Amino acid sequence: MRSGVVAALVSASLLSLLGAAPHTAGEVPLPARMADTGGGAQLITAEAVTTAATSGTVAWWDRRGGQWLKAGSAAARFGARGLVEGGSRKQGTSTTPTGLYDLPYAFGIAAAPPGTRSPYRRVHQDSWWCQDNGSRSYNRWTEPLPADCRASESEHLISYDPQYSHALVVGFNYHAPVHDRGAGIFLHVNGRAATDGCVSVPGEAMRAILAWADPGRAPHIAIGTTGGTTALTRY
Repeated sequence: MRSGVVAALVSASLLSLLGAAPHTAGEVPLPARMADTGGGAQLITAEAVTTAATSGTVAWWDRRGGQWLKAGSAAARFGARGLVEGGSRKQGTSTTPTGLYDLPYAFGIAAAPPGTRSPYRRVHQDSWWCQDNGSRSYNRWTEPLPADCRASESEHLISYDPQYSHALVVGFNYHAPVHDRGAGIFLHVNGRAATDGCVSVPGEAMRAILAWADPGRAPHIAIGTTGGTTALTRY
């Protein structure tokens, strides 16, 4: 079989696996119905039916020629206690914060997938994410763990495999951290069940997202519900 045919079949199979599909006639793409998409030309949407849901769908989109086109989608998991408006979230509640956020950088226990363009930080034995409310390093990657950040209140990143085999940092409470609002919110690979507040997808989908994301196109992630006060269309 010719190489071009093989490539086309592989591409079609991947799109089918990840749930990507062309828009049906008359359908308005989700990003086109949103109040704000971050101002860039790439967007990830993470949608649950209600705030009580622990699962839903992640889709990634490109804006080309003035239109939003779906590049792929996959089943997603959310916090074990569902979702909550990001501005009112509290740390330790196992809820996923809704809202529109940037994606500062990627990281992983494994090497960056081929095609990754986002800044990618490799996890080492002394890599931690500080979640100690009393620390000056709150909601920050630290190597090693600083003296004012308790290990019991932080994540030893290398211990979370496969979840952190590949991940993107979600800009929730990141740029000007408010203590006790929450720390360490990522888009990462699925574990065994719902998350502690992150959004997770299958490993193949996470690798596809990293190969797709282009910092030059200012990708953002919008997390929300189908309707209600936390509807994605409100962000």
